[in-house]
Amino acid sequence: MAVDRRGFLKFVTGVSAGIMVTPVPWVLLDDLSIWTQNWPWIPSNVDGPNTFVSTVSKLCPSCVGMKVRLVGDRPVRILPDDNHPLSKGGISALAVAEAQMLHSPARVRRPLKRSGDGAYVAISWEEADALLAEKLGSAKGSLACVSGDETGTINEVLSAFTARAGSQNFYLMPSEIQPAAKALAAMGGEGQFGYDIENSDYVLAIGANILESWGTAIRNRAAFKDAHPHGQEPTVPYVYVGAVQGNTAAGADKWIAIKPGTEGAFALGLAHLLIKSGASSYASDFSAFASLAAGYTPEKVAELTGASADGIKALAAELQKARRPLVITGSEFGQGTPVGTVAAGMAVNLLLGGLNRPGGVKLLPVAAPVVDSALSRAQMMEKDFVAYLSRINAGKEKAPEAMLFYEANPAYGLPQADKMAEVLAQVPFKATFTTFLDETAMLCDLVLPVPMGLERLDDVATPYGSGSALYCLARPVAPMPANVRPAADYILGLAGKLGYSLGFGKWEDVLKAKAQAMGANWKSLMAGDVFVSTETVGASLSFGADLIAKSLTAKTAEGDFALAPVHKLNMGTAKTAIPPYNNKTIRRWELQGSEIYVAMNGATARKLNVSKHDKVVVSNKSGSIVARVNVFEGIMSDTVAVLMGLGHTAFDQFSKGKGENVMQLLTVGFEPGSGQSVWAMAGVNISKA
Repeated sequence: MAVDRRGFLKFVTGVSAGIMVTPVPWVLLDDLSIWTQNWPWIPSNVDGPNTFVSTVSKLCPSCVGMKVRLVGDRPVRILPDDNHPLSKGGISALAVAEAQMLHSPARVRRPLKRSGDGAYVAISWEEADALLAEKLGSAKGSLACVSGDETGTINEVLSAFTARAGSQNFYLMPSEIQPAAKALAAMGGEGQFGYDIENSDYVLAIGANILESWGTAIRNRAAFKDAHPHGQEPTVPYVYVGAVQGNTAAGADKWIAIKPGTEGAFALGLAHLLIKSGASSYASDFSAFASLAAGYTPEKVAELTGASADGIKALAAELQKARRPLVITGSEFGQGTPVGTVAAGMAVNLLLGGLNRPGGVKLLPVAAPVVDSALSRAQMMEKDFVAYLSRINAGKEKAPEAMLFYEANPAYGLPQADKMAEVLAQVPFKATFTTFLDETAMLCDLVLPVPMGLERLDDVATPYGSGSALYCLARPVAPMPANVRPAADYILGLAGKLGYSLGFGKWEDVLKAKAQAMGANWKSLMAGDVFVSTETVGASLSFGADLIAKSLTAKTAEGDFALAPVHKLNMGTAKTAIPPYNNKTIRRWELQGSEIYVAMNGATARKLNVSKHDKVVVSNKSGSIVARVNVFEGIMSDTVAVLMGLGHTAFDQFSKGKGENVMQLLTVGFEPGSGQSVWAMAGVNISKA
């Protein structure tokens, strides 16, 4: 039967009406939507009760306190902890990413052993135990151990294990605390410098990036926020002296630009003016220090640093008027600071009468070690890992037969990173306790996975920059993955198998003993409380005049331009790399695709005849990087600023192959007087690519 136009329209109308009436297509659509939402790779919400647990970050260098929101036993969000003295309601871009990083694709899920063809193969913990015991036994005391945890009691376990194995080669990764500890020792003090920033009425940071990468940065931000109430005049002036207008300089009430590496000379210029105005001291070397400072007139300091003589005079006058001023010196990127620079800043505090006074610098007590044969805190600070590797590289010391790493990534995070990795390659056997497959893990023969801070019991004891001695626990808030082991318990067990007596068999017992040594209550700590001591160490410090004088004789960096590395917490650290979601926080003129941008001011760009987006080569004798140019007036003239945290060759797709590692350009030198390895001042040459 032929179908005419009218018949076709009737058919279509009938079909449409039938579809609207029948439930079949709607049921099929509903089933299809349910099916597509249950594919195995689609994330799904997990139901359960909401709870909030207080703990402290072991990933963030500022040791920020935080509350973890749990749904059932699953961490889903990191929130600020208003009651923790290291956060006071703040949170860092690194700590807030910890819940997500539990599921990082870079996590090591099982023990790995390097096979004959160079590839990693998964092995059991029993096989890992046997291999490590065999290699350490055959090393016969030729062992070195490196820790990336600056604040944990696990360093006592590791240093004691190393000592029982017949070696004294235990080291911490470099940071601001080592030069500060050496400065305190040179000035005749004991304990640890503490900075009472909350009670100060004038805060001067010379080089120290106090709101981003120096010390307890999140606590410092809370003090800054309190001193700068919204819509009102600041109650406490904050002044930043440094080469780059980063987060600290941008927030400060005043920024004074100086050349990188001239922080010590700037501090002596202030000391000169204070002494000229009548400041004095009964310290044994005050006369020698006054003679030294006499040579650092405002005009001389202006020539050395690039700051104006009038600006230096005005700053000294403001310090004199303040009742509780505080001077903080350090590196803009949290490492490589000369000991003399710290001592010069402390000398200014002494002239201002700020020692062990509210709002000034305090000498905080440090608890004695509780593990048999462990190094004391002061002994740990004396050890210089970069100097150790430099001696091996120069043939002045033999490489150890075995080296252990604990949450440390020296193959990426040390100056002249490629050279340091070459030195590490000379060690016949290397094993690492790590959460992530980082650059150092890729060099190791054995990779042992450890739980993240949210999954283990750990501790934090008085991080550098804190204003009081304190102690708190990182409590496990998430289930530990099946095939990882806490490093501390593992080392204690291994010590027992090798016949090394450390006095403890369980990590929890070590922490209980440490809490008792600090004067803290264990039950309160396990409930999330923080022990804070108001005690200080009584002392009359010298000025360290001889140390400062020798430090200032260091040679200036070679190169036409100064290098200013920039550290930001959103970029992670050497042992975390860039948290996945934090890629969204990287600015377009810091990184585009895989190309890094370096920043310079307009005058420097004109001198080089380059414009924004031009490609340049930044180089020195240590290495070179290729980058694009960003013109930004918040940079000292003849200085190039380079973002840290890029250039990873390991981890995952969120970090690997993005930009260049500026650590390649930081040249290691040795400070006259202290012998400390330093790299806070580097020179570079810049040319068009």
